[in-house]
Parts: sequence; structure tokens; C-alpha cells
Amino acid sequence: MIAALKGIVAEKNFSDCVVDVNGVGYRVNLPLLTLASLEAGQTVSFRIRTVVREDAFDLYGFLNRTEEDLFLLLTSVSHVGPKVALGIMSGLETSELVGAIAKGEVARLTKIHGVGRKTAERVVLELKDKMKPLSLEVKPGTKSPAAASGGVTADLVSALVNLGYKQPQAEAAADAARERAGEGAPFEAQFKEALKVLRG
Repeated sequence: MIAALKGIVAEKNFSDCVVDVNGVGYRVNLPLLTLASLEAGQTVSFRIRTVVREDAFDLYGFLNRTEEDLFLLLTSVSHVGPKVALGIMSGLETSELVGAIAKGEVARLTKIHGVGRKTAERVVLELKDKMKPLSLEVKPGTKSPAAASGGVTADLVSALVNLGYKQPQAEAAADAARERAGEGAPFEAQFKEALKVLRG
């Protein structure tokens, strides 16, 4: 199984990127905050989890061991597959997600697009007591590298559409987020504001 990849970002898509490793392209699924921080031509290094099914051979990439461990814990929850786990990780920064699960904040988890109350309750029930080791590894406010400011709005709209919001909704939320956070604010700050707008 593939455990790690280091190469060049050859292509960036809505939910994944293609990493060129010595001429071989690997399609890697990533949390949205990580994906938004990437640029074509950038050298990247990911920890990889390989998920093999009858009809697919998928690679999921993470910036560090903590993100990878969180992904493994989420996929251990009943009815939470890799795509759902990645969606949950895309809704909050790692430190905030670990804290929300540890504190049993079901309502906060349901605010992540695509996460229903039953899923949030299962995640809290099954993982609440397993968050302590992870909480020691992440510092409050830890963020993924920010995207270049020029592409933040486009990345933000793409991220919101990928989470399931309609294009007009995503564009309106991105505009509002830019005004709230400031024109030069990093992706993470604008992403938070956009989600606040969409959640009302």
C-alpha cells in the first residue's frame, strides 16, 4: 500500500489534486482547507491512506500524522466512510474538530454541511473518549497553509460548491466573507465567514 507521496502538484481539482512523482501522476483526495492551500507546480509531501474497494483504488492525503489519525478514527465510526470523513474534516480546522468531538458538541458538528444529527451523535458517542491523545498533538488555532490571496475567492467558491452548496449560494457567501474578513484575509478566515453566512 502507498503510505506517503512527495512530488509536484500537476493538477488541482474540486476535491483532489494530481501529484506528479517522477512522471507518475497520483490522484489524491484531500480535506478542503489543505486543497485550497495548494498551487500548481508546488512541491508537496503527503501522508497517504489507501482505500481499496471492488470498484475503486482511492488515495487520501494528509499534511501530518494527527490529520491521518483523525481520519482513521472517523472512518471507524458506523456508517462513516472515507468521503464522509473527509467532508467532516473539511468543515472545521483540525484543532476545532478534535475539540468539538471531545466536548460532545453535537450541534456544532451538525453545522458541517452534509453531517446530519445521527451521524454527529455517532461520532461523538464512539470517539469522544479517543480525542485526548489527538488534542495533545494539535494546538488551538493550528491551520493549513493559506492559499495565495489572488486565488482565495475562486478556491472558496469551489470549496463551498464541493461541500454541496449551489453555485449562486457559494458566490454570494464568498463575496460576503471577503467583506467581513477583509480583502487580503487568508482562505481559512474567509472560509469560516462564508460558512457563518450560509448557516444564517
